[in-house]
Amino acid sequence: MKKIITDGILFDMDGTVWDNTPVFAASWQRACRDAGFDVPFTADTLKGLFGKTMTEIADACIPSPDPKARYAALELCEEYEMKDLESSGEDTTYPGLAETVKALSHRIPLYIVSNCQKGYIETFLRMSGLSEYFTDHICYGDNGLGKADNIRVIVEKHGLKRPVYLGDIQGDLDACRKAGVDFIWASYGYGKSVDGYSAKIEDIKELEDLCEFGKDI
Repeated sequence: MKKIITDGILFDMDGTVWDNTPVFAASWQRACRDAGFDVPFTADTLKGLFGKTMTEIADACIPSPDPKARYAALELCEEYEMKDLESSGEDTTYPGLAETVKALSHRIPLYIVSNCQKGYIETFLRMSGLSEYFTDHICYGDNGLGKADNIRVIVEKHGLKRPVYLGDIQGDLDACRKAGVDFIWASYGYGKSVDGYSAKIEDIKELEDLCEFGKDI
């Protein structure tokens, strides 16, 4: 396997570090019902939606001509999913994530960039106990910017010269192309295929041996 030389690894969230879709499917169905919409959700339905911004998801799945109603319903989905996730107490991270993150963080700065809502990354860091191993994080809910723009924010803020992004779907790759960063495909996640990548991993534990810190980038 050809090594990836980098001075910073940026992580996606859903489908890359954890999978909450079995928990969230029931949360979203209940929230939509309480908002007046009969929308069936399954884990597979959510896997096809996650990765988009929250407004894009609302437009795609809430059957209302009124954008305010769509976004209000999705906000309720977000509220319910967070409560259900924390009350479940489940470890929904992919096996080996914690060990991989801890090992990598000793030699390469780690970051998180996601299209999720505000507070979601913080919930992951708290529940996983991995907060101390990530240098920084940002998401759509923090500033209303999409993934490509937020990748640029992290890259510029930390002066990264050769960052690499770990994600699982075509949308992640598209954002990396726009931002001008290399992409590692987490093929164990939600995406069945992507149309190009610098490297591919089938298990999160492979990341530790794949990436090396570049001292003279």
